[in-house]
Amino acid sequence: MSENQENISESASAPEAAAPPAASQSRANRSQKVGTVTSDKMQKTVVVRVDRLVRHRKYRRYVRRTSKFMAHDEMGATVGDKVRIVETRPLSARKRWRVIEIVQKAAK
Repeated sequence: MSENQENISESASAPEAAAPPAASQSRANRSQKVGTVTSDKMQKTVVVRVDRLVRHRKYRRYVRRTSKFMAHDEMGATVGDKVRIVETRPLSARKRWRVIEIVQKAAK
């Protein structure tokens, strides 16, 4: 019984050895996309349009496909800006992306 008590007290005195530090664990790479801001009428939220080219199965030509993402914007992007967005935790019902960089400002 006393051996168990010693083992318990030893493991309780060294919690650092049992759990690795969080800084050494690396997070998986988050998905990033580059697109154009199409709407900035909301507060701290922009709608980003991301275009991609997909090869048509039958005709073997490239077809443009468009996706729209709602992204959290702390940088102050405006309509026409080219921005880089990164995947993040859900911030609202439809917002799961964050603006991390304004790649190119819109021409005025």
